[in-house]
Amino acid sequence: MLIFLKYVQLVLYIALLALAGQGVLYVLAGARREQNLFYTLLRTVSRPFTFVVRKVTPRQVADTHVPVVTFFLLLLVYAIVTFERIDQCVRAGLVGQGICQ
Repeated sequence: MLIFLKYVQLVLYIALLALAGQGVLYVLAGARREQNLFYTLLRTVSRPFTFVVRKVTPRQVADTHVPVVTFFLLLLVYAIVTFERIDQCVRAGLVGQGICQ
């Protein structure tokens, strides 16, 4: 279970970094962000997550706000997974050992 939580945490971390990078390039590149190679790459990495959030959220949420909503939802899930992993390590008595670092 600890290894599974570690992999889930890794996937969430990559998606969070992609969304954060996308936000930074949104500000820095402005209107020309669609031609930016790195923006396109980061959008491709985060697309599965934004797609799911777009399907879950109501239509009143604008498409431009979906990446922000996705970021905060993933941040919440990341915190939950992190606390669950800590709890698993403490209950197993593995604090400070390989998988629990």
